[in-house]
Amino acid sequence: MLDAILGRLIPNYGRPDDPEARKSCGLLAGGIGLGLNLLLFAVKLCAGLLTGAISVTADAFNNLSDAAGSAVTLAGFKLAAQRADERHPFGHGRIEYLAGLAVSLLILLVGVELGRESVAKILRSEPAVFSALAVALLALSIGVKVWMGWFYAAMGRRAQSPTLAAAAADARSDVLATSAVLAGLAASHFFHVQLDGWLGLLVAVLILRTGWEAARDTLDPLLGTPPDPAMVADIEKLVLGHPQILGLHDLVVHDYGPGRRMMSVHAEVPADGSLVELHNVIDRAERELKERFGLEAVIHLDPVEMGDPGADRLRALAEGLAREIDPAATIHDFRRGGEGEVSFDVVVPYDVALSDRQVREALAEKLARREPDCRPSIGVDRSHVL
Repeated sequence: MLDAILGRLIPNYGRPDDPEARKSCGLLAGGIGLGLNLLLFAVKLCAGLLTGAISVTADAFNNLSDAAGSAVTLAGFKLAAQRADERHPFGHGRIEYLAGLAVSLLILLVGVELGRESVAKILRSEPAVFSALAVALLALSIGVKVWMGWFYAAMGRRAQSPTLAAAAADARSDVLATSAVLAGLAASHFFHVQLDGWLGLLVAVLILRTGWEAARDTLDPLLGTPPDPAMVADIEKLVLGHPQILGLHDLVVHDYGPGRRMMSVHAEVPADGSLVELHNVIDRAERELKERFGLEAVIHLDPVEMGDPGADRLRALAEGLAREIDPAATIHDFRRGGEGEVSFDVVVPYDVALSDRQVREALAEKLARREPDCRPSIGVDRSHVL
């Protein structure tokens, strides 16, 4: 149902790699969120004034911060969709991540203020006034937030947007927060237990946790994260689908914002192959990566000597010894020279406790015990993929 409606409203809907489609999805979600959050702020503020409950009033201002977050989302999608220019040749896509971070900071600010007011209410121990109208308004707001959480999550998946994913998480925390506030009002009325301040504090903790998680999720792509393992597998399958390409290593994906990614990878090819033919194969693979994944790809050719039994035996030995250091370790760029000289790079995960020098020395020592005449030159890389 949602897909049918969005398909009518948004040209190229369903294409998260299309900047215009992503912008339209973001503007629609942000606009709806802004309107509904302002409405919920007004509704909950009225309920808070009726009951005198700090938890209800604080929950209202939580929705006001959500409205500010929706406004930031609107601005973020609008700015992120700008075309690349001379000063920003990779586009403006990371503005969306900054918008998500701003939303997260607003959430954290509301959590801190709510916590402060809740502690003050606990110390004053002032009772809240039960009101059937206030209860009805809070129940209505819970229903609205449930729908908003579903809507943001659905739009976030379709647009592959971390900002909308953060908004969905915030909406879900709002449902829990308002439910706790409603339960507190009922407990105060029916059991004469003053829980308003304590529940306000609980709501503050929930809001702070949501803000922290949202900030982490938007900071990660700004700092740089490994590409999705499923996408890495698809990339390898596509590139290695060309029989002239024997292996891949040093795969790196640079994220300049949703739909704006660049990648580089080293492709091993036969050393005795035709340079022109191999260049054409690499060009085709780069075009296919652009068409399928929206990646601006650069593939570097690494020539590999084939059919040399001695080199193949040493390569297999080095691979086995590297896996003794870590089962996930791999080697590449293996070359054999004269007088026992061999050179290669070993790739180890970041969680290996050994330093690069210790990895190099350990592998060289293992190799020397097995091949005393071997003189290795070993480079150490850390894997850029999970």
